Amino acid sequence: MKPHHLEKTDANYKIFLYIFYVCAAVMTASFGFGVYITTLEWLENGTYVMGEAIHNTTIPFENFARVSTWIFFSTIIGWYCVSRIGWKKTAGTKISGWRMSLLQLMLLGFAIITLYEVLYNFTILNAVVTAGVVNGHVPDIDKLYVAYPDPDRPWNLVFSTKVFLSCFIISSHAFYLSTRPRKSLDGYE
Repeated sequence: MKPHHLEKTDANYKIFLYIFYVCAAVMTASFGFGVYITTLEWLENGTYVMGEAIHNTTIPFENFARVSTWIFFSTIIGWYCVSRIGWKKTAGTKISGWRMSLLQLMLLGFAIITLYEVLYNFTILNAVVTAGVVNGHVPDIDKLYVAYPDPDRPWNLVFSTKVFLSCFIISSHAFYLSTRPRKSLDGYE
């Protein structure tokens, strides 16, 4: 039996495409909301905590899912859909030789950097929570932030951990896909 790769005529292709559109809409709406609310915070206070407003907003109702969780979910699912429906863009010899080597090195670099950021942010989050407990009070985890890389624009620790974890998963998956043997385009053109 000849292996079957996803084609535009397959029903599965449309499912992946529509799910990607939903994920893209979620990401676009979240980005727009984040820019809007962060701009309001900047104009009101002269400072902001990156991702705090996004992380502390729940949708569709209170105590359900945070906007940062929707972003985390939609980026990973959206990436998977893109990798399934866009396989022809990298199949065969379309990207080969030194270009593929550079792409693989870049993806490996992204995976290493984002893994470091996940571990860094999670370690800081753990340390701040532990320090609060040792001092006799449990801090509100959703409000914790780190003044890194810019003290004037700190990052919410839970938000940054989610963002960098999704980046790590995507870049690792892309690196994995780039090291696998290329799918042949014979019979698909």
